[in-house]
Amino acid sequence: MNLETRHEREDEQFMVEQLTREAFWNLYVPGCDEHYLVHRMRSHEDYVPELSFIAVKDGDIVGCIMYTWSCIENEEKKRIRTLSFGPVCVHPDHQRQGIGSALIGHTRKMAEAMGVPAIIILGDPHNYCRHGFRNGVDCNVSMYNGRQPLGLLVLEMNGGISRASKHEYKGSDVYDLDHDEAIEFDKRFPYKEKKHQYSQDLFSMLLRSNVEKGL
Repeated sequence: MNLETRHEREDEQFMVEQLTREAFWNLYVPGCDEHYLVHRMRSHEDYVPELSFIAVKDGDIVGCIMYTWSCIENEEKKRIRTLSFGPVCVHPDHQRQGIGSALIGHTRKMAEAMGVPAIIILGDPHNYCRHGFRNGVDCNVSMYNGRQPLGLLVLEMNGGISRASKHEYKGSDVYDLDHDEAIEFDKRFPYKEKKHQYSQDLFSMLLRSNVEKGL
């Protein structure tokens, strides 16, 4: 496979947003807002452009991954800087070809070289456990409300996270999107039908499922 991973050019930004829209449309909710997230993320203070890459195959942009700074906070309110990625996506016509894995593998090495103890994401374990991610419960990491959902995933690096303290994950506020603004932004793109499909039900279950610490 002739695949190139590189940073996007300014004149490619709209194409990356189109790619993201195609990849997420009707996947988790009717329609999607991940393409608006990509648009907002580039100008946000938490954006990490040096870790954000596109995948190009035969001259076409077929995948992308974008990173932000995040952190974990222990019971003494001490914060440790971490990284998070998302969205990461591959065009539907090019999925199951190792493109997403290539993007994660390429950027993981760079993230590790930056010295952070972990990459923390919210995602489907079926997609990320093969890359070394574990559930937050195994790393003593929870959401801000103490919940440890099935989709809270941690990839430890550089010695990992101390188990001596409980930690709360705090992601970037760039992910707090305004729904009305996302709808308005979507008007820049060709019409696509919003509809229900079973993947949305699976995603809802994933968000509501908590993991218990094993014996």
